[in-house]
Amino acid sequence: MTKYIDENLEKDISYDVLAKFLGVNVYTMQRLFTMLAGISLSKYIKKRRLSNAGFDLYEGNLKIIDVALKYNYDNATSFSRAFQRFHGIKPSQVNKQTKLKTFPRIIFKEKVPIRTELDYEIVDLGEMHLYGIGIRTNNQKIGQDAPVFFRKIENKYEKKYGEIKYGMITYDIDREESEKYYCLYDKKIDEFECIQLPKSKWLRFRVNSQNPKDIQEISHKFYEEFLPSVKYNLKEIPELEYYHDNITDFLVAIY
Repeated sequence: MTKYIDENLEKDISYDVLAKFLGVNVYTMQRLFTMLAGISLSKYIKKRRLSNAGFDLYEGNLKIIDVALKYNYDNATSFSRAFQRFHGIKPSQVNKQTKLKTFPRIIFKEKVPIRTELDYEIVDLGEMHLYGIGIRTNNQKIGQDAPVFFRKIENKYEKKYGEIKYGMITYDIDREESEKYYCLYDKKIDEFECIQLPKSKWLRFRVNSQNPKDIQEISHKFYEEFLPSVKYNLKEIPELEYYHDNITDFLVAIY
């Protein structure tokens, strides 16, 4: 997969082709890549291109605009800004004494070791209308942000509205980076945002705990061990954590 990316850094990289390598749809491929690599696919491709661009400017006599176009930048200005953010210097400053950064190709293991068995069910759930409030976050911060935000909302609203029933993660426009974490109630609350989720099939993993570390552990196992070893396609529906009876159901929508 990453070999194909490297071979096509100077061309348009087809996400459809990348998805076929894994036998899943594009959305599932993007989610898998982000969780396994620790970086979104779009950022990975960008860093690989900028890494190679630095080498090209160091070794050759290419014009900046030629290198920019070679690596799919529309103009020299946008390329120069991205290059400086990555390498710490402007493209025009590259010479034989320059120290440049490199971002190596990621190589995945062909077989993902399954360390533990994961019990799951496939359940059909009808359309849901949930009401709540969210906080902006990202892949690096969500492990700390979600539990802190949950306790904050719980302390503020539990007496008024009761227990929080769901946690939900949404993703940015590229569907690769965590964008927001929500605390949600299963009853109408006018002061909160309404989240409508369509009828769907869901993978349900039961966690005999409501401890954030236990929930995060099942999420990591899902992406790092379970999903690469099966052929389920994920729907573009946010993941849910359903809190009830001192347990948590980790829910992922599938086709």
